[in-house]
Amino acid sequence: MSSRWRRRPEALGSLATPGEAIRGHAVPLTSAGAIHAAQPRARPCKACCRGLACLLSASLRTMVPSRWPYCEKRCSYCNFNKYIPRGVEEGAMRNCLVTEARTLLRLSGVQRVESVFFGGGTPSLASPHTVAAVLEAVAQQVYLPADSEVTLEANPTSAPGPRLAAFAAAGVNRLSIGLQSLDDSELQLLGRTHSASDALQTLAEARLLFPGRVSVDLMLGLLAQKVEPWLQQLQKLLYHCDDHLSLYQLTLERGTALFAQVQQGTLPAPDPDLAAEMYQEGRTVLRDAGFRQYEVSNFARNGALSTHNWTYWQCGQYLGIGPGAHGRFVPQRAGGHTREARIQTLEPDNWMKEVKRFGHGTRKCVPLGKLELLEEVLALGLRTDVGLTHRHWQQFEPRLTLWDVFGASREVEELLAQGLLLLDHRGLRCSWEGLAVLDSLLLILLPQLQEAWQHRNPSPESGG
Repeated sequence: MSSRWRRRPEALGSLATPGEAIRGHAVPLTSAGAIHAAQPRARPCKACCRGLACLLSASLRTMVPSRWPYCEKRCSYCNFNKYIPRGVEEGAMRNCLVTEARTLLRLSGVQRVESVFFGGGTPSLASPHTVAAVLEAVAQQVYLPADSEVTLEANPTSAPGPRLAAFAAAGVNRLSIGLQSLDDSELQLLGRTHSASDALQTLAEARLLFPGRVSVDLMLGLLAQKVEPWLQQLQKLLYHCDDHLSLYQLTLERGTALFAQVQQGTLPAPDPDLAAEMYQEGRTVLRDAGFRQYEVSNFARNGALSTHNWTYWQCGQYLGIGPGAHGRFVPQRAGGHTREARIQTLEPDNWMKEVKRFGHGTRKCVPLGKLELLEEVLALGLRTDVGLTHRHWQQFEPRLTLWDVFGASREVEELLAQGLLLLDHRGLRCSWEGLAVLDSLLLILLPQLQEAWQHRNPSPESGG
């Protein structure tokens, strides 16, 4: 990062080292659907009767996902909040990103930012100057350590070598490449603008600039895709990729071109059984290649885990800035202790108008009930191979232990006997086999949590 940034050493305190992970997915406001998030490891709370001390400890540090909403074109499978503009007033967008970052940092009261993630849209279409300006604003407002993880999502055609070097000079130190496939016909089906050779060239250039800090995405379960050819793609990618890889299954989203084509019968529907086989075979290949599956979709070796999404999966606080960004944090107004889920205004022009008028573009703000928060802690924490330690759980709920919730459950006992789940002195976690069927496990575990909570709290707070 640039040495010109002003740091705030007085904000250091005795904060713990952050955890690690990858890729910035926004978390939906409804906790039952929350299956992509995490938090920095907060200091252990030795004597917390209400859980407030733990939330306050965690509030001292956070991460900042920043969204660049523009793309060159809309991919056939994508329903993200993105726009294909005729022209972008980048100076105006840059100023608004800086303003909103400063406003939300002040509102949150955080003192330290562990990671910044530039997602999209296609943030590699923005200028490196915009990235540098946002980082400068964060560093002026709070303590941003020199080794903080700063990730940029990039598409191969928007990130040639010289441009990547400029992003590195601006402060980016990790790259997440939307590679998706090494088959040109599949890339064409997905509506991607790059070829397989473009992807491999960008990957090679990225590894030189960000050694050990390059992540690539590979999709599975595409229409008419077969297991063996896909595994050959994966094996080929292992010769070229750095030490982090994410496997994502194609989901047909309403409003996308692929969804419409399948609905009209012009394309075959994906085969879920085939996708499940590809996922199982793929994770086996990666395990044999020395990768650790540290989250349902994410694999790393040689310590290449990313800080950023580990914060999501550990249900930590984060400030989302930019059109359509999501955030979750405890505002410090009037000494508040309730975490809020925030969504920024979707449409860029309207968002900029609100930022210029109010300092931020928060369109929706919902206080999270305690049970809602615990449901997220459970659903998101179990996505990782570490799962939920007793200490981590007690940071959110010091009175109701994991043993209280799950220890006497006949359904959980069956999952333990099947080897899908582990509950012991370390905490609650999925086995390697259990990670592959987490959604079905949560159908059993979430009702157990709700029942235990209502038994302990006969008049549960609203939102649970």
